Amino acid sequence: MKTHTMSKTILVTGPDLDPTAARLVTEHGYQTVHTPPYADSAVISAYLRETGAEGIVSRMGRLDAAVMDAAPQLKVISKHGVGVDNIDIQAAADRGIPVLVATGANAVSVAEHVIALLLATVKRVLPLDAGLRAGRWEKPGYSGNEIAGSTMGLMGMGAIAQATGVMAKGLGLSLVGFDPYAPDSAFEALGVTRCACFEDLLDRANILSLHCPLTDQTRSILNADALARMPAGGYVINTARGGLIDEAALIAAIQSGHIAGAGLDTFAVEPPAADHPFFKMQEIVLTPHIGGVTRQAGARVGVDAVRGIFQVLNGLPVAPERIINRKLLVAAQAELSSMEKSL
Repeated sequence: MKTHTMSKTILVTGPDLDPTAARLVTEHGYQTVHTPPYADSAVISAYLRETGAEGIVSRMGRLDAAVMDAAPQLKVISKHGVGVDNIDIQAAADRGIPVLVATGANAVSVAEHVIALLLATVKRVLPLDAGLRAGRWEKPGYSGNEIAGSTMGLMGMGAIAQATGVMAKGLGLSLVGFDPYAPDSAFEALGVTRCACFEDLLDRANILSLHCPLTDQTRSILNADALARMPAGGYVINTARGGLIDEAALIAAIQSGHIAGAGLDTFAVEPPAADHPFFKMQEIVLTPHIGGVTRQAGARVGVDAVRGIFQVLNGLPVAPERIINRKLLVAAQAELSSMEKSL
């Protein structure tokens, strides 16, 4: 690794940014330096020390307190997307570092992937394709499922869920949703029936699509009890975070026949182990966490992430909803002020 302290640097944890975002970095007189994909804390810390980076575009790899302590010059972390479970947002707030998200920038791409996984799973596209290639003509005795008229449950009602809802309505699905933090307007705009609790959502959803962040409250929220509440023959689609699902419980629910199939873009551990049981199950369609990875979304997300960094570095205002640890920052600042007064 070269030392880059001579130039102002933005560290990107993972692959190249879209060229439009990379140009924006250059136009501000900065350069980007990239860590290897899924680098561990020690590697990211070493890059921060050697580059003197003032901002991070977070793509792959965990940003914890140890990483932040290796970079006293670090002023802002900007997520390339919206999922911040790989960032210790409290540690960032304690060090006065805002954590930004690119809200809604990849919503359409991820929503399209939800629908692709749904159709591939329900219509059994992959096993039928494999059978045909292996010389089997499986039309005799085949009976498929129509999804029009089914109910899709949206767990979370953010930008991705709303974009998914628009497309799902076009397929003739009825929509129910649960999100204790979303305003009524998010449901009303799409004609989504608002559920009072997660259990209510499960009871109604033939197809459950997960769109919530991974937190201590939501980890393994789709467990054996939750899956048992879903109507028999239901489907699970997850483009959010793998840790939302108890993977062993999902396998058991599919093996028992209660859940008919699943379309999964995310996993509890990424990449999943080579011997993961999912790989042997025809009822599950798998993709490598690429729902938001399209050229169009990459350009929007990259530009949003970079623009946010320069807003912070140049002391310009950032839309409050983009600062994910805003309340924590305010609280940490208040605590610091109070300690200074007492000294």
